[in-house]
Amino acid sequence: MAFLGRAVRRVASAVRPPLFPLCRATARSYSSEPTKEKSVPYEKTLQQKDEASSGPTKPVPRSADVVVIGGGSLGCQTIYHLAKMGMTNVVLLERDRLTAGTTWHTAGLLWQLRPSDVEVELLAHTRNVISKDLEEETGLHTGWIQNGGLFIASNKQRLDEYKRLMSLGKVYGIESHVLSPAETKDLYPLMNVDDLYGTLYVPKDGTMDPAGTCTTLTRAATARGAKVIENCPVTGIQVRADALGVKRVKAVETAHGTIETPCVVNCAGVWATKLGQMAGVKVPLVAMHHAYVVTERIEGIQNMPNVRDHDASVYLRLQGDALSVGGYENNPVFWDEVSDDFAFSLFDLDWDVFTQHIEGAINRVPGLEQTGIKSTVCGPESFTADHKPLMGEAPEVRGFFLGCGFNSAGMMLGGGCGRELAHWIIHGRPEKDMYGYDIRRFHNSLTDNTSWIRERSHESYAKNYSVVFPFDEPLASRNMRKDPFHQVLTEQGCVFQERHGWERPGWFNKDGAAPLKDYDYYGAYDIKKNVNYKYNELLGKEYTFDFPPHHNVIRSECLSCRHGVAVFDMSYFGKFYLTGPDAKKAADWLFTADVNKKPGSTVYTCMLNKKGGTEADLTVSRLEPGAADLPLAPRSQGDAYYLAIGGGVAEHNWNHIRTTLQDQGFHCQLTDHSEDMGMISIQGPKSREVLQEVLDTDLSNEEFPFSSHKVVSAAGHQVRAMRLSFVGELGWELHIPKGSCLAVYHAVMAAGAKHGIINSGYRAIDSLSIEKGYRHWHADLRPDDTPLESGLGFTCKLKSSIPFQGRERLQSQKEEGLRRRIVCFTIDEKVPMFGLEAIFRNCTPVGHLRRSDYGFFVDKTIGYGYIRSPDGGVVTADFIKKGEFTLERMGVTYEAKAHLKSPFDPENKRIKGIYA
Repeated sequence: MAFLGRAVRRVASAVRPPLFPLCRATARSYSSEPTKEKSVPYEKTLQQKDEASSGPTKPVPRSADVVVIGGGSLGCQTIYHLAKMGMTNVVLLERDRLTAGTTWHTAGLLWQLRPSDVEVELLAHTRNVISKDLEEETGLHTGWIQNGGLFIASNKQRLDEYKRLMSLGKVYGIESHVLSPAETKDLYPLMNVDDLYGTLYVPKDGTMDPAGTCTTLTRAATARGAKVIENCPVTGIQVRADALGVKRVKAVETAHGTIETPCVVNCAGVWATKLGQMAGVKVPLVAMHHAYVVTERIEGIQNMPNVRDHDASVYLRLQGDALSVGGYENNPVFWDEVSDDFAFSLFDLDWDVFTQHIEGAINRVPGLEQTGIKSTVCGPESFTADHKPLMGEAPEVRGFFLGCGFNSAGMMLGGGCGRELAHWIIHGRPEKDMYGYDIRRFHNSLTDNTSWIRERSHESYAKNYSVVFPFDEPLASRNMRKDPFHQVLTEQGCVFQERHGWERPGWFNKDGAAPLKDYDYYGAYDIKKNVNYKYNELLGKEYTFDFPPHHNVIRSECLSCRHGVAVFDMSYFGKFYLTGPDAKKAADWLFTADVNKKPGSTVYTCMLNKKGGTEADLTVSRLEPGAADLPLAPRSQGDAYYLAIGGGVAEHNWNHIRTTLQDQGFHCQLTDHSEDMGMISIQGPKSREVLQEVLDTDLSNEEFPFSSHKVVSAAGHQVRAMRLSFVGELGWELHIPKGSCLAVYHAVMAAGAKHGIINSGYRAIDSLSIEKGYRHWHADLRPDDTPLESGLGFTCKLKSSIPFQGRERLQSQKEEGLRRRIVCFTIDEKVPMFGLEAIFRNCTPVGHLRRSDYGFFVDKTIGYGYIRSPDGGVVTADFIKKGEFTLERMGVTYEAKAHLKSPFDPENKRIKGIYA
């Protein structure tokens, strides 16, 4: 038998002096060798060692509406929810036995609180399925144990993060309590609390049993007609091209027969990449070793809550009268050669890697030092570039869905994600905002870039237990996509943000350049750690829930725009052309606004899904037909449109448009010129004076009105100028061919010098836009928000008879009234808010902030959130006006004022150039 303390000493002695006090002398005599026992701590697994037949457990059908591949948590949850939603001609194929890949050895923890409203909802559904629904449907117990969860905070910032979770939890009715160290000791007597700042206790967290859960899920699914076939490996996926040349799933091949099907769901875990290759689909994940150890019996541990000590990067899962101890390290072992024969198998534990978790566990529960290690559990898990799952329909092949890459959280997220995936397959979209998990969140140039996948996945793994700060940025795989202004802005102190692979300006440091460096894997794998890394130092100063040290720098950028003139590099925007014989029909159907104005017009509009949710907001410019003058103008003999779309969601938008064109059978061409043009936006009261010196056209209101565009000459270079604003000021965007970008930029800066022109970044845009009340897609505007709910009804051509996607939902909402709607809030106290703060009306929770920032012109914190009536009724203007609202931030309540219109320039005078 090995003991935890001795395991630490054994490894430590080889690399450093003995640890103290973790490894104090003891009179006990025991072996110093670590245990060689490898086994999971569950009473039952689904492994069948003496099975007589190796063939499939059921006959393989000729056809199915959906084939789910992979019998782990996600596969079982998906087929269960498909059957429950009425799709019964569905098949699950598992190459071995259920859970055989990664699910069988999972720790099975479920924590209800996460720093995401969508994830809180997904977790709540998993908990309901596991603890209630399945038992009611089948009469079987899944193995759910509600023993609670305890989050450990060793510093103020960590406790502040937990308080943010607690405030969000109140909106969803999740019980949680912030405990003092003494109260924590009362709850968990074996715990060392000497170094604690506080804890967060969530009584209804718990643990799941993988075998019991998956068995019960498939029992419930087959009772509704679904088929679950084990011992049936997939050998190929057939893909066909339809009449329009679109690739679609045709069939799934096995050694025991072929299943004709229009839909495949890849729930193959670490084997998902290989399965994707069979259909020509990119699945950007990596496999790593992920481990925990199981202790011998611990007196007094029974009924204790599970523990997450994030600062020590360790968790302690109750296992009857023992503990499972695991965590996340900065030097995980990659599994580069994924074996097809790996089933119900475990790796040997690398004690050199794992020892850090033992140290943290012994510090937290000192009695563990003299506790034996019963077994080790080191198995493969799949990890992704942002530590979020891969879900949704693959861009390469219609009908090929992903449900993989769950970063060791497949049990915890399985119920919620299985339901959303089933809804996605049946209805064409999920019910919730799943963009954060959608494969289309990654640009297509990155999803087969092996160094990007590896570096990002490593960093996300290593930082999994780090505090989630509002303005954090990755260090891995930076500078993947750079625009023509990148070098000149770097030299001027630009601190970049990464979005969609692009480097975009965040803010401008007054103390010189802060260039990005190659990724150093945080010093792991004998890679030399970066030193004197200014960008990383500036990023570290952002690690606060207070105003950052450069708050006044962002203030200066904002107020320079409000009072003078600023230039914003927005080159990362997506820039698409829509042309072809059905372009007008497509535009009418795709866009909520009437974009078929005269050529030269530019219209702000939304694109919706079938349920009326907002898939995008963008500008659409009507072009003159004519010969090609790329990249500024496409060849067109008829209707043509230029689409400018937020760069962070360009891939999502591209695929939404493309699939809509395919589904409607429109004959159009959609072309992407995002890399061919740069884009700068010149905004502020003095923007007209600056640009009049640079552009060869009259910029007066009469000759160049708001929401119009022209191809003009700028310092001798052809550009497309658009009079638009995303900050609420007089201003123009210049869309510039790549080779002309620097010349035009220098001309603008030279002309603006006497007006005090400055560079500004997206941190300023965030503040300026929220101050004006403009939406940010995937923040205060999402696929589960309609334009009417989000205050964008003015973008919808409901007064016309022109049909558009989602119109029916909007019409019914208009008739029935809105049961949720967005509201602007301001507070007088000078405290930062970042979103997720709870909204109370008359002391009752009615929602939470989706987005918040400081408005420097109005000198207040501003937040936007969607509210509901507690009785489920219509949310009217009177409901808002007559309520007394408060916002809860980290457990502290602040009086808030609700606004039906933006408190800044509600009459829209400034964008018209009216500053009197």
